[in-house]
Amino acid sequence: MADYVYGPGRTHLFVPGPVNIPDPVIRAMNRQNEDYRSPAVPALTKILLEDVKKIFKTTSGTPFIIPTTGTGAWESTLTNTLSPGDRIVSFLIGQFSLLWIDQQQRLGFNVDVVESEWGRGADLDVLEAKLRQDTAHTIKAIAIVHNETATGVTNNLATVRKLLDAYRHPALVLVDGVSSICALDFRMDEWGVDVALTGSQKALSMPTGLGIVCASPKALEASKTAKSLRVFFDWKDYLKFYEMGTYWPYTPSIQLLYGLRAALDLLEEEGLDNVINRHTRLGTATRLAVEAWGLKNCTQKEEWFSNTVTAVVVPSYIDSGEIVKHAWKRYNLSLGLGLNKVAGKVFRIGHLGNLNEVSLLQPPPIHSSIP
Repeated sequence: MADYVYGPGRTHLFVPGPVNIPDPVIRAMNRQNEDYRSPAVPALTKILLEDVKKIFKTTSGTPFIIPTTGTGAWESTLTNTLSPGDRIVSFLIGQFSLLWIDQQQRLGFNVDVVESEWGRGADLDVLEAKLRQDTAHTIKAIAIVHNETATGVTNNLATVRKLLDAYRHPALVLVDGVSSICALDFRMDEWGVDVALTGSQKALSMPTGLGIVCASPKALEASKTAKSLRVFFDWKDYLKFYEMGTYWPYTPSIQLLYGLRAALDLLEEEGLDNVINRHTRLGTATRLAVEAWGLKNCTQKEEWFSNTVTAVVVPSYIDSGEIVKHAWKRYNLSLGLGLNKVAGKVFRIGHLGNLNEVSLLQPPPIHSSIP
């Protein structure tokens, strides 16, 4: 904490998660604990499970609201659908896809890594070649990050589904939607996504603590034969309690459940398509501002532009970490650091969650922060 310097005024939080929490969500969470075995909590949970399906745009999926982070949701997705040694095609395009691949490898899967330059999207030409060659269907799953938060790259999930259909390949499609769901266009049923996951601290605009996973009927069927060891994340335990009508195999966070109720109500009131359009406007405005500053976007093609985070490339003679530090000390402005391969080369502006145009305009111009 030696570098901490108090500055007057409110903190401006513009990292790509966790994000600012709207007041109705804060008020909804400001409550005492309750007995989760009482009639009230199962009644609340039943409605939450139905309503949370809307953010995935699914009618056939089964959601699991797990007290965890996105990392736990990753593990839940993998261990419930696959067995050790199963072949996964996984795309490495930035820090968070790298971390998911590391998890896949440590869990004992045979990971076929398709790496792209950071700032580029998943190489779907390579995927097509692998699917064409895989007549024996040794590929059991495609694991892809919809929106890579480290580089501001959004992948085309519809094309992944088209390729699988074209080659009549049965591989599961497993999608990290942590920084996309509730902000970017996401269509679980239409795109044939088998498991999608997100975290409460991103576009849902809640505190960290809920990993939300949604599984297709095909994924649930796969879970019946998947041999990966799982206990805390086992869907079977959840499904057992769903059938009993009590819903929770262990103690949930009552406060986060009420917060989720308020967050979903806000999304419903605005309309999910309107929310997506709002993020499109804010993403476009941010990229135009970066261009006006004379700086470059880390994302190399327009087709990959993200509407939830923009990674800004700084001149080679500047350490982007110093910009982030100066913004914090001088303006109470939190920006995202460059991570791993782009550390010191980019800073990241998060523009997701419960914010509008005026919110985005509040921070001082970034170019004035450059020493």
